[in-house]
Amino acid sequence: MNHGRKVPKLQRDASHRKALLANLVCSLIEHTRIRTTLAKAKALRPVAEKLVTLGKRGDLHARRLAIGSIHSKTAVKKLFEEIAVASKERKGGYTRITKLGQRRSDSAPMAFIEWVDAYVPKKKAAKAAEEAEVEVATAEPEAPAAEAAAPKKRATKKAKAKTEE
Repeated sequence: MNHGRKVPKLQRDASHRKALLANLVCSLIEHTRIRTTLAKAKALRPVAEKLVTLGKRGDLHARRLAIGSIHSKTAVKKLFEEIAVASKERKGGYTRITKLGQRRSDSAPMAFIEWVDAYVPKKKAAKAAEEAEVEVATAEPEAPAAEAAAPKKRATKKAKAKTEE
């Protein structure tokens, strides 16, 4: 009978499994998206989501609990300051698992695991950057005509001096 045994063992003993999951969470926090086996991604999801819940609490005790479980102060800092803040309105489901198919070498099922709120596709990121540039350009106050013309004249005088030499 296997009642009440919900922990995926991943063919490792308890200390090895705990270290593996801590390293995977650190990588997920650092890179916002990692590629791993489907079994590891499914085992990682509850660990990562509990850490985001600690990050949303934001108090000193929650920070110390997070450092105690993943042993990386820089990862905990990013978790509390960026990832938890981005997920503030969400009540759960902070991660997304996307199946990728089988690995070529051993046919292990692979998957991406990523933060739902932190992921921005490249096309949307580029479009957002262009919109930001347009907003900055329109937000700058226009200079009077005399001030705008003066720097142009200086530039043309320099250009003429270079062509004469």
